[in-house]
Amino acid sequence: MSDVAAAMKPIDDKWLKEARKRFASPFMGTNYGHIPVDTMMLSHAAVANGHTIREFYENPEMGAHWVAASMETYDLLPITHWYYSLPWLTEIGMEAQYMDWMPPVPKAPLIFDPSQVEELRVPSKEELLKGATLDQLFRSNDYVKKHLPEMFSPIAIATDLTGSGAQLVGVENFIMWTLLEPELAHALVRVYMETAAAGAGLIAERYGDAAITTGSVLGNNDIFSDEMVREFSGKYLNEFVMKCFDNGAGPQVFYHFCGNHETDYKVLKEEVVWSPMTIVHVGYRGREVFPSDLLVQEFGGYATCMGSVDTKLMLHGTPEQVYEQAKEQLIKGRDCSSGYILGTACEVPPFTPPENIRALNRAAKDFGTYGKW
Repeated sequence: MSDVAAAMKPIDDKWLKEARKRFASPFMGTNYGHIPVDTMMLSHAAVANGHTIREFYENPEMGAHWVAASMETYDLLPITHWYYSLPWLTEIGMEAQYMDWMPPVPKAPLIFDPSQVEELRVPSKEELLKGATLDQLFRSNDYVKKHLPEMFSPIAIATDLTGSGAQLVGVENFIMWTLLEPELAHALVRVYMETAAAGAGLIAERYGDAAITTGSVLGNNDIFSDEMVREFSGKYLNEFVMKCFDNGAGPQVFYHFCGNHETDYKVLKEEVVWSPMTIVHVGYRGREVFPSDLLVQEFGGYATCMGSVDTKLMLHGTPEQVYEQAKEQLIKGRDCSSGYILGTACEVPPFTPPENIRALNRAAKDFGTYGKW
């Protein structure tokens, strides 16, 4: 057993069996227990276990086990994972900078002049296999497969195709390019998208499976019009997921539409690929969390719906406030015919008070227990 695994308390088998049945319920229609809760747990797991955010991102094995421990502590999902917001960018040439109390950030843009765009290319399979992204993902997945096999669920990640492409030149420059040099902006997103799809195939090749996690983050109504979201996000999401399928990943797909999707959710609904096992999650409508009744109305015929509790409320609100918003969202979404999950609008903030996370589960048990509403 590794030093990491030896230092952690074993996962309770009884809890894990219950959590697995509960998590399967939205997809299988078994209505077991209560509606599951998914806070998109990342570096909060490190903070909750007395470590820094930097340690989470620099140590994939420990990060994955900390997430597993937090899943049990908060009674969340029966799977564990480790990932971050900058996959595949180092393979294209960007350097990541690690921070003690923040997720990794790009050290500097890779592109400073439009003429450099034509020099970009999709890395080869061999280059991807030697790169930092697969090294980290393989380490975390191999660790979970060996030490926490019943919580193993490999994922192929490209959390934001548009935003990741934008990082290559800097977000402000990218937004300007979408208006003045759109063909260059498209070239950035395409290189990133094709790199991520190739990486997804290598993950699926190694593990025989890989759920696809992607979404539209920079592509939202605070930044772009609906049609710009279609052009720079929706169409690439469609092509990305199809390429992932061709490369052996899927059929599970999780779409995380982070930020304000006040009207562009209709565009994304038209553009993305819907598989038989899809979860769709929309963060906000304007400044408010996206209402679960609208989420179900628009997407319930295509996918399991994941409702949102405001991450600002998770961080700064009281347990009572979190509980009340969770209650409201549960009541609006719990009757979704394709299943419903209670979530947070984005990754649960690292310094979220634990009682605020527990408040989500209290609400799920009080207003999301099958057969009692």
